[in-house]
Amino acid sequence: MNMSKSLLKLAIATALTTPFAVQADTILYGEAKVSVDYVDDQRAPDTYWDVVNNGSKLGIKGSEDLGGGMSAFYQYDFNVDMTEGGNFSGLNQKFVGLQGGFGAVTLGTQDTPYWKVLNVVDIFNSGKMFNGTVYLGGTLTDETDDNGALGTLANSIDYRTPVFNGFSGEALLVLDGRINTPQGYSDGVDIWTVNVKYNQGPYFAGLTYIKLDGNRDFDLETGRSVDLDLYNWGLGLGYKTPQWLVGAIYEQGDFNDVNFERHVSINGVPNANGDDAQSWMLVGQYDFGNSTVRAAYGQTDTGIDGESNIDNYRLGYQYNFSKRTLLWAEYLGRNADTPLYGDQNVVSIGTKVLF
Repeated sequence: MNMSKSLLKLAIATALTTPFAVQADTILYGEAKVSVDYVDDQRAPDTYWDVVNNGSKLGIKGSEDLGGGMSAFYQYDFNVDMTEGGNFSGLNQKFVGLQGGFGAVTLGTQDTPYWKVLNVVDIFNSGKMFNGTVYLGGTLTDETDDNGALGTLANSIDYRTPVFNGFSGEALLVLDGRINTPQGYSDGVDIWTVNVKYNQGPYFAGLTYIKLDGNRDFDLETGRSVDLDLYNWGLGLGYKTPQWLVGAIYEQGDFNDVNFERHVSINGVPNANGDDAQSWMLVGQYDFGNSTVRAAYGQTDTGIDGESNIDNYRLGYQYNFSKRTLLWAEYLGRNADTPLYGDQNVVSIGTKVLF
């Protein structure tokens, strides 16, 4: 009888402890980011107030040591809308992969090499601060609608090289069967993007390229001929110390140029001849005590004849209660005279808690 009780206790203890042992390398993480925004937008009839979710998320990630310097790892990153529902939607990162001396290979929905260079200037808290008027990859187009904007792409395979004296490279391919159809625009690799980066000490430099390999040259939406072999390239530079940061980006390409032209055509402006769209931005940040101040200025050229440039202004103040909790007040200004965008002023006051 005592032997049976001992075996039962051992079985119960094993059942209770084994799941925790399996999950020992799994981490639960997330961030809650909500603000109150005052918006004065030329496209809206009146100014308005809004309680806004700013990319709040919940995720788990983990890894397993496979021996021989190799490991398996995964990440599930879910959007959590704290203001209007829509939880666990969106194109946050969700992938699985292997890494070792050869580098890392991952499959799933992933941040792109393109984004990992341009995000050097993404230092503000408000979700409105780094959008399609600022960087060319920040707006959905018809060609990327099934995947998202150019920051995160679904149905992707990614390879990252090891780091050699601060230098590294990355390549990502989108292989999406939903758009490899007679009605689609691609018949193989849908989108591919690469980067080369240097990141050592306070210095960062990156060069990146992204390409849509389209095989259809007729746009069903507007009824006109459109070249679907689209591309963007970008350059990012940064310098960061414990007290201050400066960063700069430059982009050029026709991903967004075609999208701008579509809106012009839809709004009844005929024969809009566009050239490559361009954007650039400079940012700066200074830390003192528990406070951080930020400023940025940038300009976007839509590439459409006769259209003025879009000027973007950013100012921000952040108070850090701790390493995980902060309060922010940020200003977004935009001067624009295009069919798609108009002048805009936004004040955002919010808080972020990390866990």
